[in-house]
Amino acid sequence: MAKALLGYVGGSDPRLLAEMRRLQQRVQDLESELVRIQSENDALTAAAQQGDSLLDSIDLDVTKAEPALT
Repeated sequence: MAKALLGYVGGSDPRLLAEMRRLQQRVQDLESELVRIQSENDALTAAAQQGDSLLDSIDLDVTKAEPALT
């Protein structure tokens, strides 16, 4: 009777265990990809901020610009 109750409650079904392992592996893969993408994003953000400061240091005076040739 204990076996019947265990099966009814949801004992260790091999298909369920395999699916759970597969899903846990998928979650780990997604978490590692998230960490990789976040670090790549941080690097790109830092590079963009350095690029902005470089562009800000260039003095562009539009009043002295020459007219375009037509």
